[in-house]
Amino acid sequence: MSKIVVTGGLGFIGSNLIELLLEKNFYVINIDNCGYASSSYNFNQYNKIKNYKFIKVDLNNKSKVFKILKTHKPKGIFHLAASTHVDRSIENPIDFINNNILATYNLLESIREYSKINKKYKLIHVSTDEIYGDLVKGKASEISYINPSSPYAASKASSNHLVTSYVRTFKLNAVVTNSSNNYGPRQHPEKLIPKLIYNILHGKNLPIYGSGNNIREWIYVKDHCNALLKIFKKGKKGQIYNIGSGKLVSNLYLCKKILNLSRKKKILKKDIKIIHVKDRAGHDFRYSLNSLKLKTKIKWKNKTNLTNGLIKTLDWYFKNQNFFKEFKKSDITRRIG
Repeated sequence: MSKIVVTGGLGFIGSNLIELLLEKNFYVINIDNCGYASSSYNFNQYNKIKNYKFIKVDLNNKSKVFKILKTHKPKGIFHLAASTHVDRSIENPIDFINNNILATYNLLESIREYSKINKKYKLIHVSTDEIYGDLVKGKASEISYINPSSPYAASKASSNHLVTSYVRTFKLNAVVTNSSNNYGPRQHPEKLIPKLIYNILHGKNLPIYGSGNNIREWIYVKDHCNALLKIFKKGKKGQIYNIGSGKLVSNLYLCKKILNLSRKKKILKKDIKIIHVKDRAGHDFRYSLNSLKLKTKIKWKNKTNLTNGLIKTLDWYFKNQNFFKEFKKSDITRRIG
């Protein structure tokens, strides 16, 4: 049974990835620092599973991370641990320097030591389309100009560069992925879609930044995780792969769609409204990815359309409302940044 380490496995994408890996009969070692966005809600069921192990550790603890790698000898390391909320990066950039840049550096150093005793491994460094910055038109490819707007995006761009430099200089076996906006089960309710769902379930109005015309490309998290697994199996050392669905919509369109689906499913407690609030500082207008390389070289394709993905997401949050209790109410409702 092949062993896989997932960093940040108590987070949104990490927890969905672990679910997929366990379904595929991998032995998963989940390492997480149990930060504010971590949730053990979905992992109580795994505690008694023989091929799952959780270890609390901060990636900046280089010696401990190396010891984990040396002990378990994983064939794959999926690096998803990160601070990800743009608003928080505006309010407190230093957390993003520590958690995204320094933690990635220390992980890379741990892997560099590990590579001296085990050459059979691959690192998948998971990043974001936000590194490319604002695109007025067209799509960003893997060789597009890096132009991050927020401290969050800049910290992720920096971590990407660290990984590719370690491939070049120290011959680490690693690939980098840049994904479009994810949505689905288990996402922290500070993010747009789960926050809208939280407000719908609690009879609150739905806040949208500015005009709501900002455009994002949305991918259902389980499709993203399937892409990551395929890249682990087929991705080439030193390569970068964009992961996108090709589905671009405005935030206002998305909000109206979620509201309409909630009405059809009779989730609404009362009639609520969309309200426009002060825009985010430095708010990028549009993201869009060219994912042709992934589709042609790795033979991956997006399977979940936006409507079906949103229905699945709504159903999960409706059936798992105790998930929201995992977080401080202020982390859900307070405007940050």
